Amino acid sequence: MPKDYRNIVLTGFMGTGKTSVGREVARLLGWEFVDMDAVIEENAGQAIPEIFAQQGEDAFRRMEAELCCELASRPCVVISTGGGALIPESNYQAMAEKGLVVCLTCGLDDMWERLQRATDRPMLYADDRRGRMESLLKARRPAYDRIPHQVDTGHLSIEEAAQLVVRFWEETGRELMVHAPGGDYVIHLGRGLLGKAGPLLKEAGLSGKIALVSNETVGPLYAEPLTASLQGNGFQVSTLLIPDGEAHKTLDTVRALYDHFAAHGLARDSAVLALGGGVVGDTAGFAAATYMRGIPLVQVPTTLLSMVDSSVGGKTAVDHPAGKNLIGAFKQPVTVIADPTVLGTLLPEEYRSGLAETIKHGIIGSPSLFRYLERGRRGDAAWALAESIRVKIAVVEEDPYERGRRAVLNLGHTFAHALELLSGFAMRHGEAVSMGLVAATRTAEALGMAQAGLADRI
Repeated sequence: MPKDYRNIVLTGFMGTGKTSVGREVARLLGWEFVDMDAVIEENAGQAIPEIFAQQGEDAFRRMEAELCCELASRPCVVISTGGGALIPESNYQAMAEKGLVVCLTCGLDDMWERLQRATDRPMLYADDRRGRMESLLKARRPAYDRIPHQVDTGHLSIEEAAQLVVRFWEETGRELMVHAPGGDYVIHLGRGLLGKAGPLLKEAGLSGKIALVSNETVGPLYAEPLTASLQGNGFQVSTLLIPDGEAHKTLDTVRALYDHFAAHGLARDSAVLALGGGVVGDTAGFAAATYMRGIPLVQVPTTLLSMVDSSVGGKTAVDHPAGKNLIGAFKQPVTVIADPTVLGTLLPEEYRSGLAETIKHGIIGSPSLFRYLERGRRGDAAWALAESIRVKIAVVEEDPYERGRRAVLNLGHTFAHALELLSGFAMRHGEAVSMGLVAATRTAEALGMAQAGLADRI
């Protein structure tokens, strides 16, 4: 199963282009680039040939092993290893635990062309340099071959090879575990997951009937492939499309859901699947929490805002004329399926609304995410999306019922909910949150609780 990858590690034999390709990957993603050999030289105060000559290869390999452990969990970094760094299984496992490892390869003649005049490769110091290169590559080949992701750089430009690496990164799913009251659940995050919903729900222990709840905008776009995957795995699916918009996040809509559930014979071993943004997730989630005193809920968020915020943590609610989200319940999903492919159909203003919550998560729990967004990075939505979800998970795990720490997730929301109510819910939630974040920070500055200038940065 996919892991929660936080960085990219490029490895492979010398001369395959790890450094040049790595720099380009880092540029494309807006990430930091780290060349392990350069770091070792800086730490040792010696060039690598000098380390080999004066301290020996064993000392150099110990430095590599220590650096592998140090770099393994650093987020938002492209790491270029030395050719032998990941040959030891322990080094490889350390890097592969939190990093997407990609092995660069190329033909012998290409390698020789790039290496025959090199003077800084102590592993090739021999009378027969080509013979030494071939024997060393043969010895290392099994270790390179065990790496699933491979890019042959022999007939590719640096830019083309880097784009392939980025494509691997974007298409590799992640699994984020949430520890919640009543049981843990997994957030599946990756492209193409809508078409794999059936197996993922079976993996979560579900079977039988599913009520697929969506709205009139999202349903026509994504209900069909989702239904096909569910039915292909033995699920009986009934679909109900509710009206689109916050104005329909009401008890009247919940009543319509109850009627649908009852008419299609949903029981306690059935499930509700919410396909849509925050309104659908909140409304269908509240219906699932209260129908027959609670039946399983699956969240399939289709907006950036719902992926990073409302689908995680178990808060479900509908609005009342007296205020937003006044009627609700805590209902943890049995699983969340987040497919970033669907974000391609979002209107720009909807995407910006989701970014408001992402910025909020950077403020309260991830300085690296905040700095990434502050620099205007847009190349790697996959990392920013996963990092934002991680922040939400950390907070809700600490305070699942909003009795303390979880209040930080309401940053900017006091102002935001007032703005939404005054607009008759015509204002998007993320738009209101964006204004609320700035207003709250300006208030904090005025009270001496925040550094001057923070509101301008936000």
